[in-house]
Formats: sequence, C-alpha cells, structure tokens
Amino acid sequence: MAISPHRSVPGIDESIASEVASLLEQRLYSTLDLQLVLKHIHWNVVGPNFISVHEMLDEHTDAARAMSDELAERIRTLGGVPVGTPQAIVDGRSWNDYARGRGLVSDHLIDLDSVYSGIIEDHRKIAAAVSDLDPVTEDLLISQIGQLELFQWFVRSFVEAAA
Repeated sequence: MAISPHRSVPGIDESIASEVASLLEQRLYSTLDLQLVLKHIHWNVVGPNFISVHEMLDEHTDAARAMSDELAERIRTLGGVPVGTPQAIVDGRSWNDYARGRGLVSDHLIDLDSVYSGIIEDHRKIAAAVSDLDPVTEDLLISQIGQLELFQWFVRSFVEAAA
C-alpha cells in the first residue's frame, strides 16, 4: 500500500495549513536575505571595533541560517513547498536591497538596525496572524523574534557606544 504525500498536519485543515505556509514564505525570504546582508556587512565593515563586529556578524549569520531552515521545514510540514532560490527572494521581498558597500562599523550597524526592525515587525505581524490558526507556527515565530530582538540589542549597543 502506497502512502500518499501529506498535505497538512493532523488537526489543521488543509486550507488553513496552506494559508499559514503561504504567510511563512516571506518570512523565509527575509531570513535568507538577512543571511546574505550579514555576510555582506561582515566582508565590508571597517573602522573601530572591526574585529568584534566582524565576529559578531558570523554568529548572527549562523542563527539566520538556522531560522531559514526552521521556516522552510515548517512550510514543508504544513504541506507547502519552500522556495529558497535567489530569484524567489528578489521576487518575493517587499523591502529594498541593502545599499551600503564598504563602510564604517557605525554606518553599517545603523543600517543593520533598520534591517532588524523591518524583519522583527514583519515577524510580529505574521505571528499575530497565525496565533489562532496554528500555535506551533506562532511559537516558532515568537522564538525567532526573541533571538532577532537580542541581536538588534547587540547592534544598538555598538551604535550607542559609537555616539
């Protein structure tokens, strides 16, 4: 007897699972984009505190990579198909590309603070949207929000010290 592919998880209607998976797509794009932005900054940051920021960004990148994986796996668990190609990220994002090239620590971190604000705000919106639909997905997003807020605090601590 062949097992048919799953379309959802027990206790969640297929249409709701599909809606939640769809809502997670842009969160996936944002964390994939974040990984790339963090590495870009890591390679292009210069000035005071260079090495500590350079090393901190590797930790942030690793965490963003893990977040992307969690989101993609949740999309699959819900019966969706996560797409992590560069074109999907560009087509699916609602934000502008990170514009700064080589730059001072303070300038990059001010820009990164804005990046984190956008991701956190959007994560919170989707967490609220899924709260009654799928508490497991809400929990995943809440966990990621906590980590993103912590990283933003680290970034803001550098910016405050530079001011």
